[in-house]
Amino acid sequence: MLKIYNTLTGKKEPFEPLVPKTVRMYVCGVTVYDYCHIGHARSALVFDVIRRYLEHSGYTVEFVKNFTDVDDKIIKRANEQGVSCDQITAKFIQAYYDDIERLGVRPASIEPKATEHMADIVRLTETLVAKGLAYQVDGDVYFEVAKFPDYGQLSRRRLEDLQAGARVDVDERKRHPMDFALWKSSKPGEPSWESPWGPGRPGWHIECSAMSIRHLGETFDIHGGGMDLIFPHHENEIAQSCGATGKEFARYWIHNGFVQINQEKMSKSLGNFFTIREIFEKSEWPEAETGEMLRYFLLATQYRGPLDFSDQSLREAKNAVDGFYDLFMRLGESDTRTTADKDLALTIERCRSAFRDAMDDDFNTPMAIAALQGLRSDVNKLLDHGLSTEWRRTARTEFRSLGNCLGLFQLDRWQFNAPARLKGAHRQAVLEAERQHAQAGKWDPSYHELLSGRSKLPPTERSSAPALTDEEIEKKLVERNEARKQKDFKKADEIRHFLSSCGIIIEDKPNGTSRWKR
Repeated sequence: MLKIYNTLTGKKEPFEPLVPKTVRMYVCGVTVYDYCHIGHARSALVFDVIRRYLEHSGYTVEFVKNFTDVDDKIIKRANEQGVSCDQITAKFIQAYYDDIERLGVRPASIEPKATEHMADIVRLTETLVAKGLAYQVDGDVYFEVAKFPDYGQLSRRRLEDLQAGARVDVDERKRHPMDFALWKSSKPGEPSWESPWGPGRPGWHIECSAMSIRHLGETFDIHGGGMDLIFPHHENEIAQSCGATGKEFARYWIHNGFVQINQEKMSKSLGNFFTIREIFEKSEWPEAETGEMLRYFLLATQYRGPLDFSDQSLREAKNAVDGFYDLFMRLGESDTRTTADKDLALTIERCRSAFRDAMDDDFNTPMAIAALQGLRSDVNKLLDHGLSTEWRRTARTEFRSLGNCLGLFQLDRWQFNAPARLKGAHRQAVLEAERQHAQAGKWDPSYHELLSGRSKLPPTERSSAPALTDEEIEKKLVERNEARKQKDFKKADEIRHFLSSCGIIIEDKPNGTSRWKR
């Protein structure tokens, strides 16, 4: 049974949705005034994987993720650039889609914008005022936290100990320093909407309550976001939502941990702040490889813990992913032996069980990846003894099926790196062969010939990769192993890519050695 760590209760709980086999989930999205950074990438991936695994487990998932498109930072950026807020938000919403597509993150079922839900926001605010939970001051409306006895339950803070901070403005007109704005009266040069309290715009917190209730109902299953949102944002969402409806708001609260850069907190002031697009632009690898590598890296740490981002850890992730795609290349070869077929069936079932146990334990992606690594190692050994074509296909299908829960290993075996390295007509021939191969649904032995340059292409269109002797290959492997010992990963990758272009498959073993096969 799936168990989820619930921030609200501070423990893992069996997951029981309100409607059997249907999950309604709301995740706080980005404020669209700038490009997304690696912290946004982690949050996007975490909830993408949660959604994928729930669907894999047979649930229908109604996934809502919003855009905050009216905010102080947006207004400031628009004024600085002398453009409208709409121009700023349109630019960075598109940038968001570009970035998450590179990471393989699927769009949510519904992606509402705050500016499209002003009527819902005003109605919710009116309800709170009518119930005596909110009060008006000079066109501003504030939620009175002292009127909500459970305030602080999510963050485990006592009201008397709380100090104004984060996005809370200290204002002497407030009845308590922690009272927060539901509606802000308009100021010159700011966008505004009509309301019973005069023209203005919503506070940050009320937006998410209005949008989640509008699309998922007054009570839904999962609410998520980064740990930085626990207080005050999610705490305030609970107060205003429960205060307005008198019902439970979200039943399970899921929060992902922070990202550190070389064991330091990510911060623009420290100069260690990286956007998603900067990582792709600076990467020495093709985009498909970079996206897969980055996704693998982000999922190799349990989602609730801190994650340390460094060049070293990225290269380790790249080497791990290379190992999987090297196996997929081996699985595409022909073999008439069937010695290990029965053993593979048992190995796959063992991996499925370990993978399921890991993901059912609060979406433990590191342990799920470990199960796939174990399967990779076992399949490599079984290939040495002989696997039939049918069972080779079965093995690759299993990697695709389980990997899909993590958004990994969906590329066809040559797509991952080879086509990006090939040029001209040869590159196009490989891509076309891959397309035809996928449509046919069967392995084509000539495909490996095409990749390695030993195909029937005209001489001017063939790969220029040389044919290497066994001695030359062994010499290259010695050079690569030495580079890895010296942590010269760039040189090690270059040697791997060179050998791959010559049709040589490398498998790295845990003890630091490597083996190869044509």
